[in-house]
Amino acid sequence: MKLNRLIIFVFILLLSGCNNTVGTIELKGLVVDENTKAPVPNISVMVQALERCEDETTATFAGDFTTDTSGRFTYTLKKVKNSSLYNFRIDGNPAYDPSNRVLGLTELNSYGKFLSFEIKRIVDFTMKINRNGKTPFRDTLTVSWETNGIKGETLYPFKTNNYQINPGNGLIWIGGDIKSEIKTKVFADKNTIVHWTLHRNGKRSEITDTVFCDRNTANSVYLNY
Repeated sequence: MKLNRLIIFVFILLLSGCNNTVGTIELKGLVVDENTKAPVPNISVMVQALERCEDETTATFAGDFTTDTSGRFTYTLKKVKNSSLYNFRIDGNPAYDPSNRVLGLTELNSYGKFLSFEIKRIVDFTMKINRNGKTPFRDTLTVSWETNGIKGETLYPFKTNNYQINPGNGLIWIGGDIKSEIKTKVFADKNTIVHWTLHRNGKRSEITDTVFCDRNTANSVYLNY
């Protein structure tokens, strides 16, 4: 198994131009919105040199740059000796999700003056819950969501506001008098799927809401049960 990994890594190094790991490379390009392809200004990018030893990969800081007001950048990359792979860690902001892209020296030498990095737009998303009935008093509701196929709870932090007493913990609501909302962020121009699970009188019910989250509107979903 280790031999196979070594062979693969050596192959990657050969493709990435490992015969010249000193000197500098002039890089030019832009950061664009994944969907609209519009340039995104004032996005910070950190460059890391990647080195692999056995089963571990280490990242060494190699520099950073920021796109200008037109979403473009010009940057001189100083190569890190013996490193043939570079990770471009693209920072996000309140409107865009962070991302990473790994490029080898062969790609950078060939296309370094025509680089284009895509980033995903994110938007606010609110899930509202309302339960006015007093019986059955042991109703138990749980919720989860996914955005563009990624589990939402792990993608972005969420904040739960309970306007009534909720004896449950986390994303669980117990009782007959519930008024709450969950605020988070999801990918724009993508479907967000919300899964509600209600346990009542020993029976389990599944409710699914699919919301296409537009980048220019306040996106929300509402459950009244």
